[in-house]
Amino acid sequence: MNAQELHQDIIMFCEQHADEENVKKYSRYFKEGFVGFGIENKLIPVKVKEYKKFEWCTINVVYEVSRLLVPDKRHELPNFALLLLNEFKNKFDINTFHEVESWFTIGITNWAHTDGIVQYFFPVFWKKEIIKLNDLSKWRKAKNKFQRRCVPVGMIKLLKHSEDFGKMFKFIDPLMMDPEREVHQGLGWFLRECWKRNRYKTESFLMKWKNDCARLIIQYATEKMTKEERLKFRKGKK
Repeated sequence: MNAQELHQDIIMFCEQHADEENVKKYSRYFKEGFVGFGIENKLIPVKVKEYKKFEWCTINVVYEVSRLLVPDKRHELPNFALLLLNEFKNKFDINTFHEVESWFTIGITNWAHTDGIVQYFFPVFWKKEIIKLNDLSKWRKAKNKFQRRCVPVGMIKLLKHSEDFGKMFKFIDPLMMDPEREVHQGLGWFLRECWKRNRYKTESFLMKWKNDCARLIIQYATEKMTKEERLKFRKGKK
């Protein structure tokens, strides 16, 4: 089976397992709307495991079919790309990173697929030292807001391998005035995880930005603090 045939087989599978009730249910989690077949989430991993058993299912075929799946607005098709590629994590290299990077140009239009990229791929990218922080430099100014979100969310996985908070905080500085809510959430999430590991440096960084950055960043970043601790990061009066 080649990539085009696999693509058609995946669509046929999705059509066979479509469920309108699930479409309504899943819509609750996507404020921008949900477009999809409404497949039960548990069915996709099972089907992916079936594909992986065949000799024709190689990482190169997955790269190729992903270029067909990721641009599709129907939610389950990018999910197939994520899960298929995840089956080949032992073969990840810099080419994998660049393939995933290209996904943000051709697709990836919601938080779920963005965070799936982080969950499945970034632990391997950091652990195997396939990428360094600077490889995400241009992501900070990407047109796709979800690619920008991926920077701080992906850096959460870096915290297992680095304690250079000064370098990491300097790296996210250009994102702290980003206009998009999804990026604010990602930054706040990252900073909250940093605070768990190094309160002093994280609070110093938050203090620098508390009067200028979006309040949602501060809200997420201080979520685990006590009420008294959070008071320090209220926006000052001008």
